[in-house]
Amino acid sequence: MCGIVGYVGEKQAPEIILSGLQRLEYRGYDSAGIAVVAGGVIERRRSEGKLVNLMTMLSENPVKGSTGVGHTRWATHGRPTEFNAHPHVDTAGALAVVHNGIIENYMTLKEELTEKGHKFVSQTDTEVLAHLMADELKNAGDGDLAAALRRCLKRVDGAYAVGIVHKDHPDMLLAGRKDSPLIIGLGDGENFIASDVPAILPYTRRIIYLGDMEIAVLRRDSVEVFDLKGNSLKKPVDTIEWNPVLAEKSGFDHFMLKEIHEQPQVIRNTIGGRTDEENADIYLDELGLTDEEIRGLDKIYCVACGTAFYSGCVGKYLLEKLARVSVETDLASEFRYRDPMVNDRTLVIVVSQSGETADTLAALREAKKRGAKVIGIVNVKGSSIAREVDGALYIHAGPEIGVASTKAYMAMIIAFMLLSIKFGRVRGLISARDARRLIRKLKELPGKIEKILKKVGAIRAVADKYFEYRDFLYLGRGVNFPTALEGALKLKEISYIHAEAYAAGEMKHGPIALIDRRMPVVAIATKSDIYEKTISNIQEVIAREGMVIALATQGDETIKKYSGDVIYVPETIELLSPMINVVPLQLLAYYVAVNRGSDVDQPRNLAKSVTVE
Repeated sequence: MCGIVGYVGEKQAPEIILSGLQRLEYRGYDSAGIAVVAGGVIERRRSEGKLVNLMTMLSENPVKGSTGVGHTRWATHGRPTEFNAHPHVDTAGALAVVHNGIIENYMTLKEELTEKGHKFVSQTDTEVLAHLMADELKNAGDGDLAAALRRCLKRVDGAYAVGIVHKDHPDMLLAGRKDSPLIIGLGDGENFIASDVPAILPYTRRIIYLGDMEIAVLRRDSVEVFDLKGNSLKKPVDTIEWNPVLAEKSGFDHFMLKEIHEQPQVIRNTIGGRTDEENADIYLDELGLTDEEIRGLDKIYCVACGTAFYSGCVGKYLLEKLARVSVETDLASEFRYRDPMVNDRTLVIVVSQSGETADTLAALREAKKRGAKVIGIVNVKGSSIAREVDGALYIHAGPEIGVASTKAYMAMIIAFMLLSIKFGRVRGLISARDARRLIRKLKELPGKIEKILKKVGAIRAVADKYFEYRDFLYLGRGVNFPTALEGALKLKEISYIHAEAYAAGEMKHGPIALIDRRMPVVAIATKSDIYEKTISNIQEVIAREGMVIALATQGDETIKKYSGDVIYVPETIELLSPMINVVPLQLLAYYVAVNRGSDVDQPRNLAKSVTVE
């Protein structure tokens, strides 16, 4: 949540900072602000609402300077107002701070600083950092910004990524991090900080990942990194492979639609060179697991949040079917607090697109503390989760800008399929013949999804017909029960329609009471071993005068008897059907939201990367 961009160099900082914030607005869009060192003072502009409001303000009242910080906010402390917008300054207005995360002991610090005469003007925890930093500078009296920041951060409890500029140091940009992502971009005569890679891709691909409890001092021609004891650290420089064009809309109306259409290529990228059909093998060397460890597993936990959690629910079906090992799925926010039963024969799979999800990161640490082996399914190399797991399976989805995840979800369930085939082979449960067939069917998926994307007329027609309804019910069975969960989540995320998902067999146990002429029911009824049972569940809806939108396999004429509307998808084997079936549900949610005039890429109250609990 929230976006940070900072710049020190020879160019005009406002242009670069605003450009970066535009690429980070998916992380927060309640308010925005910028602070620039100009002529020995801090020039600050802030606005409520989306970034365009700040841009309008700057066009009318511009600022100039070559060092500055900017922020786009997702509110945690204090309402989304101009007064609560970052950057925040100290009482004297000598320094400005932007911050992502939560300062847990801010009330204690605020009371202490208030007694010393500091005047607070916002409701945020972040403002405490500005005053605390100023207090440390005053007490030391030496003007050493880096030392003051180290002392300041030692007193802070919670998570933070911070960027700081000071009026007396126009050539310096400070940064610090703990449990909230922050990167440093290395340029030629200029350097950057940002909370996510897309912000600085147009300017550099050379990146330093700032670690926990580390600070950085950036000047136009140098970057120094220290721990909180003041020890100098030598940090590796990574080169980002993403092309900046991947973070643009490329002619699509929204990032979400672009990312839905990218899914065939994402599948190809995730599979990459990991399959060997001839030898019936899957190569996942980065997992950090030996064959002996895979064979010795007693239990697997799939731990994640939101869409990533639903990918783990699909993973449960795949792993249990192909690897024959007991799998539990856990919401990361619950896992860490429920005293989970894990040991050295337990594998915990944590899933996160950003690799920075706070609850998932905490669950990872809890699992490792209890002796479990932990692997991550992540998109962002160098992220906190990627650095802390024992092994990783990178999904190679590229930057995902739309807040409602689509292509990352697809890549995650493909990753679970690769993992399941690998484990099944190692544990001696999948024959070479069956493995070849699964690999071949997996590689056919991109072509099948491309067929769906070329013919969206039926999906748009359903969206046009039902977009004004206020409640939807999604039904699925078996491996497609999680698909129903994900479909309902997409609809509620971007259209603000109340949508619930149930296992179709649970209809008689409560949800059937909701069925009437005002409740569209989306039923996933593609070809499966329990197709007839799914049809029976649909008949239960019809008997209560419910409206059924069926998702069915191409060529299924029977389904028309029981459905008001049918969306057809290409046939595949049942285990791979979630990869096919989720695409029309993504598109249905998208077109419903567009019809309702919703902000598809930046739905209200949501942020892309949830880096606080």
